[in-house]
Amino acid sequence: MEETNTPPLPVKKRWLKIAGRIFLALLIIIICLYTGLAWYLHTHKKQVLQSVTTSLNDDISGTLTIGNMETTLLQGFPRIGLTLKNVTLRDSLYVNHKRTLLTAGAMQVDVNMFALFRGAVEIKKISIADAAIDLFTSKEGYSNTAVFGKKKKSEKKSSSGGAFPELKKLTLENVSFTADNRKTSKLYRFNVSSLKAALDYKSFGWEANVSLEGMAKSMAFNTGRGSFIKDKSLDGSFDITYNEKEGALKFARRTLSIGGEDFIIGAKLGVGESSKFSITIQNKDILWKNAANLLSPNITEKLMMFDIAKTIVVACDIVGDFNSTGDPLIQVNAVVKDNVLTTPGGDVEACSFFGVFTNNNIAGRGYDDINSAIKLFGFKGNYKGIPFLMKRVAIRNLEKPVAIGNFTSDFKMEQLAGLVDDDLLKFNKGTASARFNFKADVEHFKLTKPLVSGSLMVKNANVAYVPRKLEFKDVSVALDFNQDNLNISQIVLKTGHSIVNMQGSIRNFLNLYYTAPEKIVLEWQMYSPQLHLGEFMAFLQTRKKTQRAIRQNTKGNFTGEMNELFEKCNVDMKLKVDKLYYKKFYATNATANVLLTDKGGIVLKNAGLRHAGGALKINGALTTGGATHYNLQANVQNVEVSKFLYAFDNFGLESLTSKNLKGLFSAQADVKGTITESGTLLPRSISGNVNFGLKKGRLVDFDPVVSVGKFAFPFRDVKNIEFYNLKGRFELMGEKVKVHPMKINSSLINMDIEGVYSFGNGTHIYIDVPLRNPKKDKDITDEKELAERRHKGIVLHLKAEDDENGKVKVKLGKKD
Repeated sequence: MEETNTPPLPVKKRWLKIAGRIFLALLIIIICLYTGLAWYLHTHKKQVLQSVTTSLNDDISGTLTIGNMETTLLQGFPRIGLTLKNVTLRDSLYVNHKRTLLTAGAMQVDVNMFALFRGAVEIKKISIADAAIDLFTSKEGYSNTAVFGKKKKSEKKSSSGGAFPELKKLTLENVSFTADNRKTSKLYRFNVSSLKAALDYKSFGWEANVSLEGMAKSMAFNTGRGSFIKDKSLDGSFDITYNEKEGALKFARRTLSIGGEDFIIGAKLGVGESSKFSITIQNKDILWKNAANLLSPNITEKLMMFDIAKTIVVACDIVGDFNSTGDPLIQVNAVVKDNVLTTPGGDVEACSFFGVFTNNNIAGRGYDDINSAIKLFGFKGNYKGIPFLMKRVAIRNLEKPVAIGNFTSDFKMEQLAGLVDDDLLKFNKGTASARFNFKADVEHFKLTKPLVSGSLMVKNANVAYVPRKLEFKDVSVALDFNQDNLNISQIVLKTGHSIVNMQGSIRNFLNLYYTAPEKIVLEWQMYSPQLHLGEFMAFLQTRKKTQRAIRQNTKGNFTGEMNELFEKCNVDMKLKVDKLYYKKFYATNATANVLLTDKGGIVLKNAGLRHAGGALKINGALTTGGATHYNLQANVQNVEVSKFLYAFDNFGLESLTSKNLKGLFSAQADVKGTITESGTLLPRSISGNVNFGLKKGRLVDFDPVVSVGKFAFPFRDVKNIEFYNLKGRFELMGEKVKVHPMKINSSLINMDIEGVYSFGNGTHIYIDVPLRNPKKDKDITDEKELAERRHKGIVLHLKAEDDENGKVKVKLGKKD
């Protein structure tokens, strides 16, 4: 039998066979090691627990206790999982402050299996569940984080590699985190539902990717101010870099959901020796209210007095020091475009601006309400139909707010209907241009003590002042504001027949406008080439109440304030009129000082005018409201009596009119009476005294004299009777006039008259008539001789009284 030899295996296959045998041997060895390790952990549980506890305690100054430990072999090979239960970590001074740094129901620790064989514990992953982390700093500055600050890491690294530097993963579930710093009044509290962090060590430090689901319970940089993002959910991830040389954690800008709103957040937090931090937050699509509610209450309260209808772009920078007291630097920027801004004073439509909130308005003065400001740039919009632009406006010192800024607007006068109701002022024509710089205190969201500089120009406006039924046409106004004073450099008013040019000023106008309108005094200089008083008699009427005065004020409507201003302000007017008309009255060169008071009164001082060839000087007062009551002191010098009587409707006399009496009339009167709402004098309301004189007087075609004279004096001229220096005194008593004894010397006859004349019933006038012809004595100049001749001859005694029909009859009779 022939022998057969088996050919040898190829070299490649032989090495694969050898490698397989080696792998199988290693696997058997590992299984044996795991089996041996399981046996070792089971039989040396106390020793391993002690080793883990010792390793974890190695870098702390305090006490770490672990209630129990369980092992998990087949998880994360070649690591072994150790489940630590009932873990507590306390610093050495726990007995003083009673604040436990860490309490964990379960703490999963993954350790390096091979390190265990070397007698070392290298922790690669920590998972903490159902735990509370409480970092506490006392008012004196002691922190329970001192538990980590005792032993040197360098020594431990050389022997065992250290515990925490090799940490690769960290997970938290249902963990509450608190950082309570009583020294700096800071309180941070978060509830972490889930946190997963993967760490990668670099030469400069380490990098980590962290995902988070949780809730911010408190983020108070100053517990006295309250918390940011209080009770807001947190959901997102971070890319964190730790630079050991810089001693800082850097959070790359990533999206984080806060309270359901997505923010792009970046941060830099100092660790170790540095405790400074900076946080940037941005959201390009958030509602104003939602953004404001993320800030601390002291800031939210200020911002919530406003609202913006549509979403805005907002960014916030927070810069501070965890170890410093007080607030950090806070700056909030907002971009608003084509939005609706709601303010305590009303809504601004088509609103756009760039807004800034800062609590560091003046560098170096601290981060608080006093040094806080809200600033708006390029603020434009439409307020109640009025377009405006404020290039820069700010509210400074939010503890005692002060508003400062500028205001420009160009609009049609009809657009004021949104600000002032048409039952007070009605505009139907004209344009206005406003340019102002202002500064004012803000109290209860209203401006007070304002200082304003700038101007308001009104051109060609038609204005109706409804409560007085006054209408003005082609009104032009130039108002200049100088701090708290108002200067009115030009006002032109035109009514149906009158033209009035006015200028004036009001001292402390804006302050009094807001605080005490009854103290406002408008100092007027008024000139008119022609003035028809009848067109202004509405000032004597009862002022009609506006509906705005009855119903509640509407936000953003100024009718109530303006109505009160018109009712309560005082006007001190210096008046000059070239031609003055009032019904039948006409005068020239009229001047007067007129004071219009808040009580509805008109005071007339040093009024003078030319009338009927003579002059009048008047002082007095009128009290308006219903019928107007007047009190006048008048001095009349050498006016033509016929024109004077005609101008005043014969003062109510029916028998004696302006057609009957001629001459130059002078008088001094102190009278009071009533004028109706239509501007008519009530004759029977007049009371007072009148002393008068008549020069070159003539009585023309006076029927009572003509009817008697043609029989009594048939040869004398009874139709044209001349008077010589007639003087007298009347005492006006309502419907009665008391005629004090008066001597009448005329070309027809001489008479002595006294008694009472009544416009109703009660006339009793006694007349003594010497029948001697006065012409016989016309050449006698001696007054004593004239007096003796006056009563020579027959003297006729007459009495004028009312008959049963109320008509005055003249009959013979002496005074009783």
